[in-house]
Amino acid sequence: MPQTATPAEPAADCSLCPRLVEFREANQKAYPAFFNGAVPSFGKEDAELLVVGLAPGLKGANQTGRPFTGDYAGDLLYKCLKQMGWAKGTYDRRPDDGFELVNTMVTNAVRCVPPQNKPVGSEINNCRPFLQARLAALPNLKVLLALGKIAHDTTIRTFGLRLASYPFGHEAVHPLPNGYILVDSYHCSRYNVNTNRLTEEMFMSALKACQKAMQA
Repeated sequence: MPQTATPAEPAADCSLCPRLVEFREANQKAYPAFFNGAVPSFGKEDAELLVVGLAPGLKGANQTGRPFTGDYAGDLLYKCLKQMGWAKGTYDRRPDDGFELVNTMVTNAVRCVPPQNKPVGSEINNCRPFLQARLAALPNLKVLLALGKIAHDTTIRTFGLRLASYPFGHEAVHPLPNGYILVDSYHCSRYNVNTNRLTEEMFMSALKACQKAMQA
């Protein structure tokens, strides 16, 4: 993917989305100790795997400033990444817990927390150039794991591809024309787990599909 003029990481006080800025300012008053900003990606730029989530949780990444850190989705994600050998250390829901990713980076389709955890189309579109730049800055990248349909759709659109040609489905594997492989998973949210839409075994199976694609 060619380099872009957009930085891979937005400024913490990114102002592209008025609704998200308004929500951020309200949260700065309600939770002054929170990070309350565009959350940067987590991991090193030698990663071969990029995990693409939806958006920061209000009392998860929006509080801690690290993707998936501080909420249930992170508990499951990081537990499973460690089981795969893609993380080391002890995950303790804090950005200073010493937990590290191995050959993996985690980011979000939308970098700022949205009201009700639901970004709107314009916000997803505004944030897509950051994902494009993030991809361009990962020279060893082989596989992307999309957590949920919004992450899947914005990834496909980032590459300028047609959604109809790449339908979302749990554990679906999509070879992309640019040489990357996209693997889909249901989002590892508490809601999906509590309703049995996603089990830990299903999530591990999707990660193993990523591993197989990385080794191909």
